[in-house]
Amino acid sequence: MTSLSASLVRGAVTSPFRRAGRPDATLPTERLTLPAAPTAPGPLAAYRTICGFLEAGGRGGAGPGGAGPGALPLTYPHVLAFPLAMRLMTGRGFPLPVVGLVHTWFEACGHRAVRADEPIQLTVYAEELNAHRRGTEVTMVTEACVNGELVWESRSGYLSRHPTKATAAGRREETDAEALPALREWRLPGDLGRRYGAVSGDRNPIHLHPLTARLFGFPRAIAHGMWTVARCLTEAESDGPGRQLRTVRADFKAPVLLPATVVYAADPGGDTFALRSPSGRVHLTGAVTRG
Repeated sequence: MTSLSASLVRGAVTSPFRRAGRPDATLPTERLTLPAAPTAPGPLAAYRTICGFLEAGGRGGAGPGGAGPGALPLTYPHVLAFPLAMRLMTGRGFPLPVVGLVHTWFEACGHRAVRADEPIQLTVYAEELNAHRRGTEVTMVTEACVNGELVWESRSGYLSRHPTKATAAGRREETDAEALPALREWRLPGDLGRRYGAVSGDRNPIHLHPLTARLFGFPRAIAHGMWTVARCLTEAESDGPGRQLRTVRADFKAPVLLPATVVYAADPGGDTFALRSPSGRVHLTGAVTRG
């Protein structure tokens, strides 16, 4: 992994000079690439542990989702490439201020299982800008190749909030998520953001401490969205042992304030899931496909 520190500092400096919502905004056309290299075993093991993939492995199942001892978790290439994405989003040609960007959705597809010892080349680029009911959303793409073969890819939506004339969408998806049967309850410690930040390299201040989170409008530190996705995948995988996870789509609905108690809910096959508070507030909705 490369360090995110320089990008975070650069983003803090450049964000005040960027205005979201400009009609003439364009995205940079460059692609940033990390040369092919095998995955470092130490950080991978730490990631598996904090996200629960090792626990899932004990319940059965193997493949791109993460339970197989030789396969990367379906979310892990995104973690490896995130410093590249941050470098691009804080670069001179990027039109949106990175401070305040909200991760709104994530989807990934594993075209085949990727072993940790395979040399992976990672590439990141910005794909498109779209109007959103709360501002402007950019889609960032990450691709992983082994010897020229595309083995994994992901897309993520990041929202820059500003006033718009769009109307709010309906609540059907959240209503469906509220109806999913609760399966497990997790108690998340207050230092989860610091622990996951140390493993992933994502030390955004909103995740680290209540004092730094308050600077950005949060009463307490919030859990990383990518941790919540990965943790849900460990459960989805254990609910369908022997059926490899191929794709995931997750939509982030509300932040998880730490410490917290959250409820994992899913349909009987584990293909559609949600993360809720005990009171029923939906934090995340998601779905997987298997193959």
